[in-house]
Amino acid sequence: MDEKNRSDAAFNLALPRGSRLMGLDLGTKTIGLALSDVERRIATPLETIRRVKFKADATALLGLAEKHGVAALVIGLPLNMDGSEGPRAQATRAFVRNLSTLSPLPVLFQDERLSTAAVTRTLIDADASRSRRAELVDKLAAAYILQSFIDRVNTTNSSF
Repeated sequence: MDEKNRSDAAFNLALPRGSRLMGLDLGTKTIGLALSDVERRIATPLETIRRVKFKADATALLGLAEKHGVAALVIGLPLNMDGSEGPRAQATRAFVRNLSTLSPLPVLFQDERLSTAAVTRTLIDADASRSRRAELVDKLAAAYILQSFIDRVNTTNSSF
């Protein structure tokens, strides 16, 4: 097991049984949210928060996390196609640093390259209108990110 998978395993073993994960697709205008089931096997889109200011965004996000019994956050990290971190990844890390001053919830990053593109293609294939795609894409991308994390961890750690 490589270092990344060991840290994922340690992260997951520290979570209370029956608790949920919340996935986030952090955009400049919206934050897409998704929830896992209590067995942490399936991610489901939850909602989209329209971004206003950090404090209001964080309050809304943390309120939903508390309401749904979330034990940890999985945040999409928007890496460049070559795996490097650009301005969007730096902004995501800054958001997490600021959020950590308001909440003890642990955070893990999940590579989100092409998540929005994959979700958009699926919606186009389903013949969703442009307005319907705009309404759904962020929370579906959050579910895609969270499901990717769940699948990766379940592959490397059967006790998750």
